[in-house]
Amino acid sequence: MKKVLIDINILIDMITERADFHSATAVFDLCAKRKIKGFVCSHEITTLSYFLESFSVASGKAANVIIGILDTMTVLPATEGIFREALLSPIMDFEDAVIEVSAIKEQVDCVVTRNIKDFKAGRIDCYTGAEFLSFQGS
Repeated sequence: MKKVLIDINILIDMITERADFHSATAVFDLCAKRKIKGFVCSHEITTLSYFLESFSVASGKAANVIIGILDTMTVLPATEGIFREALLSPIMDFEDAVIEVSAIKEQVDCVVTRNIKDFKAGRIDCYTGAEFLSFQGS
């Protein structure tokens, strides 16, 4: 089974129906149907909570969204070692570097993100939702 780390922008696209939310939803559905093994970094969960508040999502609905993600995906811990290694990553954006290092440590096959350019210098394959789906035959 393919292991895929999902960047927070894909989750936000799906939840708020922004950008290419159809692809984002389809990627999440592959995780929910256990056709791929989905991962998120722990810091993405707290950041997602913050974004849901800023989008004025009711706290009960926000909790249900987070529960759905926790029920569907595996959460990768953010450890001191990962943060230190991310500081040495060729990716300049620290948050993206943490995602990259977490993906490498977990030996995921790729990262799915809307911000491909942010991962160009990285050491792991990276695709948009639509690109990933085209490889999956969805």
